[in-house]
Amino acid sequence: MKKLFAITFLMISSIIAAAQVQSPEQFLGYKLGSKYTPHWKVLTYFQHVASALPKNVKLQPYGQTNEGRVLMVAFIATEENLANLENIRLNNLRLANLSRDRMAPQENAPTITWLSYNVHGNETNSTEAAMLTLYKLVDPSNTQSKDWLKNSVVVIDPCINPDGRDRYVNWYNSVVGKKPNARMDTREHREPWPGGRTNHYNFDLNRDWAWQTQVESQQRMKLYNEWMPHIHVDFHEQGINEPYYFAPAAEPYHEVITPWQRDFQNIIGRNNAKYFDANGWLYFTKLRFDLFYPSYGDTYPTYNGAIGMTFEQGGGGGSGAAAITEEGDTLTLYDRLIHHTTTGLSTVEMGSVHNKKLITEFRSFFNKGVSTGFGEYKTYVIKNNPKDAQRINALIAVLEKNGIQYGTASGASKGYNYHTGKEEAFTVGNGDLVISAVQPRSAMTQALLEPKSKLSDSATYDITAWSLPYAYGLSAYATKDKLAVTAYNKPAANQNSPADVYAYVIKWEGLQSAKAAGELLQQGVVLRYSELPFDVDGQKFDRGSIIVMKTSNSAVSNLWKRVTDACNKADVKAHPVSTGFVNSGGDFGSDVVHPFKHKRIVLLTGEGVNGNAAGAIWHFFDQQLEYPVNLVNVNDIGRIKWNETDVIIMPDGNYRFLNDKTQTDLLKEWINKGGKVVALENAVGAFARLEWGLKSKKAEEDKSKDLYDPLKSFENRERDFISSFTPGSIYRVELDNSHPLAFGYPKYYYTLKQDDTIYEFFQPGSGWNVGVVKKEAQLAGFVGTKLKERLKDGLLFGAQDMGNGGIVYITDDIMFRSFWENGKLMLCNAVFF
Repeated sequence: MKKLFAITFLMISSIIAAAQVQSPEQFLGYKLGSKYTPHWKVLTYFQHVASALPKNVKLQPYGQTNEGRVLMVAFIATEENLANLENIRLNNLRLANLSRDRMAPQENAPTITWLSYNVHGNETNSTEAAMLTLYKLVDPSNTQSKDWLKNSVVVIDPCINPDGRDRYVNWYNSVVGKKPNARMDTREHREPWPGGRTNHYNFDLNRDWAWQTQVESQQRMKLYNEWMPHIHVDFHEQGINEPYYFAPAAEPYHEVITPWQRDFQNIIGRNNAKYFDANGWLYFTKLRFDLFYPSYGDTYPTYNGAIGMTFEQGGGGGSGAAAITEEGDTLTLYDRLIHHTTTGLSTVEMGSVHNKKLITEFRSFFNKGVSTGFGEYKTYVIKNNPKDAQRINALIAVLEKNGIQYGTASGASKGYNYHTGKEEAFTVGNGDLVISAVQPRSAMTQALLEPKSKLSDSATYDITAWSLPYAYGLSAYATKDKLAVTAYNKPAANQNSPADVYAYVIKWEGLQSAKAAGELLQQGVVLRYSELPFDVDGQKFDRGSIIVMKTSNSAVSNLWKRVTDACNKADVKAHPVSTGFVNSGGDFGSDVVHPFKHKRIVLLTGEGVNGNAAGAIWHFFDQQLEYPVNLVNVNDIGRIKWNETDVIIMPDGNYRFLNDKTQTDLLKEWINKGGKVVALENAVGAFARLEWGLKSKKAEEDKSKDLYDPLKSFENRERDFISSFTPGSIYRVELDNSHPLAFGYPKYYYTLKQDDTIYEFFQPGSGWNVGVVKKEAQLAGFVGTKLKERLKDGLLFGAQDMGNGGIVYITDDIMFRSFWENGKLMLCNAVFF
């Protein structure tokens, strides 16, 4: 694959003759904005510029997408700075206290301004703008840009999401006529599912900066964190009737954001406004787009010392190349790209003008990190529970991706217990994972780990709680004590060797356990599981533990080698046992030990299904669990091969087929014969409306209402709505972990609540109340006062038997953006047990 990648890039280079640098229009043969440019052509233009101006432009491929498209950045600088590029990078890491050498940093350094385009594939103008911005910066006749580049290095990433963008561009070019049609009711403004916004796996890359679950993010963030720019701009588009948005951002700002970072947002905004005013262009600032959730293209750079900003042009997937706005104006692709080009150049200008102040404040940001740290908590302690080993390893992987230092410590302390929500004394034990907030990336550490992020304004653009100990289901403390952190010794990888034993047992403790079991199922190995804890050969095993025996596996060659190889690949322990006669629990031949079968899974996708939700599940099975799943468009539900399907997963969506009695009767018949439905989020509500047994919890009448409560102020309409709303908060769910849906969990689960959905408890004999919320269950994040009363004493996770099959109900998004790590095992439980 690497060879193919290199050959592709060289082929692009070879077809471009080095010559005097041409404008995009001269090179492409058409005016920018008259049509969309596919990704390969964008690369050829960047290669042309680099070939024509090798002393000023350097291209650096940094990876490739799921579909094999090249990911690349361009460095633009003076001849002197381009020749010195590596030293500039290393010096910048010294300024951030991130360098491994002991050399003193030079503060007489250039501003590093990073411009990122097209993270959302169908917000297509920004890649066109990237080409024009590149040309404006290197145009030999542009004296302004020559001055800016004297003390600046500009990095341009022309397309973060080329798979999504080409999906949109190829579709649009296939339906547009000789000239674009600006009428909004025409087909070129009706992008088909799933749209070009997301990557190959329907994932929103703009929410993935911190979590880095996607291959594009992983490759890009590696390069980004090797550079640590001083300014970063993320170019976007919004609805066609919206004016242009640029900094300063809206409240809330996270408290770690410094006064200087706030001030420079205004500096940039005023400079942008100067150019927009001169052209008579509309714009707005300080509304809608805040600086809080840490995984955006503006917040992530901000928490890493940069001036991070989002710029939003009216347009997006519905605008095509021309669109009539509600005011009757025609918004063209050219209009959109000129606006983005203007703000990009304005940003480079301000980076140059304020070079010395930017470098000084960047240095101060990281000096504070290593001296006092940001925030009230100075140390975070993740307790070393052996059952949490897989989740702790997953957390360490995220810390490492973000360059966050960690270690271990010892001694007594006092701090905030994430589970109880109280200040408690605790002891740091052997093997506990300890993260000091006094380190170079202190602000990022606080943003990711603090139990409750403080809100200056409850009207936010995204979720208000994401603390990693909750997302990973870990026992943790946050303390104001600055603990002495020493090196952390990672446990050695599991190395299992086959032996002649009665059976092997795999503890069901996380995603890696499921991965090992899935690997064995695909090889035809017969597995069993125990519904009770058991004790054998002096070893204790919890519910859900996978048992592999020679019984029923006589036809499988090299059985024990297959078992140990699968466990080694997944990094889990294969526990040998000498007998099926247990000391407690059920013997291996008892009726509490059941088959753990290979499942033929259908995942419903297509029109009406939430593409992000379906994509997260597809990505999980395809890339993480590595287990086959069949994607079927929901409109083809009538064509499903029912006798070749064991499980149907219904992600969040609107399932119109459930309004058709013929279709629902077929589904019910299949379930009664042994089929299983796993319904998530709004799909659960669809089943509640069928009245098959699940009932939505009715809102209680507010008896405290005053006669004048309906009299509301129009200007406060958004604020009034907030009282019945949560954008994303964390609740403690009480689990019945004796039920297979909760195998591998303690008696609780931390869920991300994003709506008011909650269901009545199943009555005895009608279903299983596996996960419920009771009173005082909120742990973090904003919840409106009226909603708090509703989100208690109800069902969130449940199961209902129907004949030989059943339905699993999972009300919340347990796969949220693929970073809510602790929910992944529950999906495995829902499918396999």
